[in-house]
Amino acid sequence: MKIAVYGPLYNERSKSTIKILVAYLKNKNANVFFEKNFYESIISSSCIDLISFGFKIFHVLDASYELLISIGGDGTILRAITHVKDLNIPIVGINTGRLGFLSTIPMNEVEIALNEIFEGNYRVSKRSLLAINTDESESGFDLNFALNEISVSRKNTTSMISIETWLNDEYLASYWADGLIVSTPTGSTGYSLSCGGPVIMPESDSLVLTPIAPHNLNARPIVISSDKIIKLKVTGREEKHLVSLDSRIKTLPNNTTITICKASFQIHMIELKDERFIKTLRKKLLWAADQRN
Repeated sequence: MKIAVYGPLYNERSKSTIKILVAYLKNKNANVFFEKNFYESIISSSCIDLISFGFKIFHVLDASYELLISIGGDGTILRAITHVKDLNIPIVGINTGRLGFLSTIPMNEVEIALNEIFEGNYRVSKRSLLAINTDESESGFDLNFALNEISVSRKNTTSMISIETWLNDEYLASYWADGLIVSTPTGSTGYSLSCGGPVIMPESDSLVLTPIAPHNLNARPIVISSDKIIKLKVTGREEKHLVSLDSRIKTLPNNTTITICKASFQIHMIELKDERFIKTLRKKLLWAADQRN
């Protein structure tokens, strides 16, 4: 099996996990490639000799890879998808971070989980993405897609911005707020949730628009079908505003027309058979937990 391994720069927290993973993959005689920066940070730490194990480096992924293993938190997986893009390479996350809605394998269950994956005891959850385009020729995005959300927000000011919003060219509203989040079902448990948005099941064919600290007190999150084309135009006291794609940030001039729609491809997340989204909600968010019982 040809496997890619991705992670942030090496740190002590992930040391034991990397050692277990490296030993496991070596015993499986897998064809393993580490992302270049991750590989070099492990080598420079002098704690794991990847060279002697015969592991190699990848710069760019291609369709020959059968699996990508992410070591870190959910943010690491969001960065990993910028390498996977539309290649349909299944991704599994070993959680050395905190919450872990996407990166679900605990550090103490790495070998158990990998055994299940190598034996084919898993399913693939196909996750929708968002794509963005603008009418500004100089404001193009190197990577114009996001798995969690695309958001617009104020820049260099404490003043609110106005976000004019259209759905399929029909005017919806002007949000007077700190910003606006357009979230996928996957991203509904992230930034959108912290701003009062609803939790959406991952398989739902929908999106949610969540205003950030709106001054229109009757402005509330709205769930829409994923076939809608969303257009935004920001105005405010400053000349520019921020656009964020899963934390990748770009500055755009005000009055730029931003078009957001469902991307033409999906990300394939591996889920072990005993994993369920509802179970994750209960575990990670203490969903409807009653301490009296």
